Amino acid sequence: MNVQPKPGEPVRRRPARRAGGALALLLAPLMLLSACGGDADGKTSGRAARPAASQAAVVIAPGDGARDVATSGALKVTAQQGTLRSVKVTDAKGHAVGGKISAGVWRPSSHLGASTRYTVDAVAVDAEGRRAAQHTTFTTLVPKHTFIGRYSPENGRRVGVGMPVSIRFTRGITDFRAVERGVTVTARPAVPIAGHWFGNDRLDFRPEKYWAPGTEVTLRLALDGVEGRPGVYGTQAKEVSFTIGRSQVSTVDARSKRMTVVRDGKTLKNVPISAGAPGTETYNGQMVISEKHPVTRMNGQTVGFGGQYDIKDVPHAMRLSTSGTFIHGNYWSGRAAFGTRNASHGCVGLYDRRGGGDPDTPAAWFYRNSLIGDVVIVKNSHDGTVQPDNGFGDWNLSWAKWQAG
Repeated sequence: MNVQPKPGEPVRRRPARRAGGALALLLAPLMLLSACGGDADGKTSGRAARPAASQAAVVIAPGDGARDVATSGALKVTAQQGTLRSVKVTDAKGHAVGGKISAGVWRPSSHLGASTRYTVDAVAVDAEGRRAAQHTTFTTLVPKHTFIGRYSPENGRRVGVGMPVSIRFTRGITDFRAVERGVTVTARPAVPIAGHWFGNDRLDFRPEKYWAPGTEVTLRLALDGVEGRPGVYGTQAKEVSFTIGRSQVSTVDARSKRMTVVRDGKTLKNVPISAGAPGTETYNGQMVISEKHPVTRMNGQTVGFGGQYDIKDVPHAMRLSTSGTFIHGNYWSGRAAFGTRNASHGCVGLYDRRGGGDPDTPAAWFYRNSLIGDVVIVKNSHDGTVQPDNGFGDWNLSWAKWQAG
């Protein structure tokens, strides 16, 4: 309704609205947005452009998901149109596999374990420094035929200075180098140590001279996955250590029929003995105590002497050779025989009492004061030198011949 002013009153007018005021408020944000997205030419560029992909490509063999992979020679990592920067290989327990990049190819520094799942993560870069990564997994073969190494001495033992590290394999080995790479022997304090094969199933380690007293020796067996012969794989991953005790070297003179016991360079005792009789002489050479028995049975049939003897209670017996040479107590020959005649079938006898209960006999004393690994040297016997693989006769080989084997 229009209201007319009364006569004489001034006419009041409402201020006029600015044309398009509301529309301008709505358009302002749009103009701001448009201004932020435009370029000098008024074109809209959108989001920032992504960098170009790397031209490098990581190539891993075997392929992702592969099974029954060989434990040696199958794993390698390379890069196409780029350079390898890093390679990480781990087993299911997170243990890393050592390796290195050489001539653009990464290879493991040792064999892989059998029946094991591995993960590979590798990175390469192209000429512009752009990265390319690859992640794969594979599983090694499950061997049908296996072998282990039975070692001596046992873990934690204290042994004499002549004790070698000796490993006997349950299967004959044909790839000696592969097995050697899986066996490590170290000493503290350090000393050069070398291995020597006896046949195809025994590998011994020793230094040039007897171990120094107090030396700590460690054997590491990394044989899991080692192909020791075609189709036959090792299964061991083990570490054992032993300690060298005091030095004791006993020298038996078959001519004088006496034995001199020297410990740490000082003579402890000189005792009468009886060595091998004519026709069954004791071996000459350096032998090592490998077993100790308070009492044992000795039967001639077990060592080629038929029924010539069978003594069921030989006291204080210590083995010197695999073929049956012992140094042991003897109660049946009479005390007068020791130091006067050689009457045994090749063993070294010390006077003893039946049952071995007298601690004052020479045999009881020597047994009590001996360690496995102590050296017993026999000289002036009318027989040859014991073979180095007959027991622990290792020391009868010169260092040059030892290293050559």
